[in-house]
Amino acid sequence: MPKIDIETLPERLGSNYPEPFATRVGDRRRKALGDAAGLTQYGVNLTTLGPGAMSALRHWHEHQDELVYVVSGELALIEEDGEVTLRPGDAAGFKASVPIGHHLVNRSDAPATYLEVGARSDVERGHYPDDDLAYAKDGPDFRFTRKDGGAYE
Repeated sequence: MPKIDIETLPERLGSNYPEPFATRVGDRRRKALGDAAGLTQYGVNLTTLGPGAMSALRHWHEHQDELVYVVSGELALIEEDGEVTLRPGDAAGFKASVPIGHHLVNRSDAPATYLEVGARSDVERGHYPDDDLAYAKDGPDFRFTRKDGGAYE
């Protein structure tokens, strides 16, 4: 098994959400470990959130399970019924099709890093309970829309 040279991997900065949502994510940096290893069944990202940044908008998936594991720093896991603090060594998982929106927010003054693992489904629907946003993936095509299916400019 080849070792992944994490230091040399490119970072993906921010979010691919349409505005005004992308700006809200803030200082989010991801290194795609799964892509570097050639994985096709699930993705693995090493993600760092700067102070005030969030992992994503609060969301849930119809087809993709997710798991996060905190490596360093402190993050607030926010769900519909409240929040809990995650510290190094803590993990949380989110089963597909359970309609409980979740995301991580860095409320500290220092960066926080975590591993995120998720399925790579050919078909996916993402839901954002707090925002007029929806996500659809059908094979290689994906798009963000308004909840009513309307396009963002």
